[in-house]
Amino acid sequence: MWIKNSALILLGSILLFSCDKKRVYDEYKSVGNAWDKDSIVTFNLPELDSTKRYNLFVNLRANNDYKFNNLFLIVSLELPNGFTKVDTLEYQMADPDGTLLGNGFSDIKESKLFYKENVRFRSKYKVHIKQAVRENGKVPGVKDLDGITEVGFRIEKKE
Repeated sequence: MWIKNSALILLGSILLFSCDKKRVYDEYKSVGNAWDKDSIVTFNLPELDSTKRYNLFVNLRANNDYKFNNLFLIVSLELPNGFTKVDTLEYQMADPDGTLLGNGFSDIKESKLFYKENVRFRSKYKVHIKQAVRENGKVPGVKDLDGITEVGFRIEKKE
């Protein structure tokens, strides 16, 4: 009986990890229980095949403490020649009733947010991600963004 259960667990693990054939890079970094507005999450990307094209995603893990409908991010792609491309992005994080969007069975939801498509890398790059959420009618940003626990970056092969 033990051998049968072990074999099923092994088979399930193999199937789970082999289904993600497009993944080239996928890393998460913790921001604690709240993401400070001055905290920048940085990813040092590996050197990738310059003949191929890739799709890029920002991944987030959020819990029910996240009280906003949307999320604003400032994402910087630092190129090897010293130039930096900066994008201000907005993503919907919850339904109108406040239910968090994303995948997950517990109160933690994982969101895979599209960033760029059809990108070609020519060397090593860095990605810097910062939250830029503001409350309605207020100029200063939210100091501690509750509910976001981890920030990730993912690169997939373009099919």
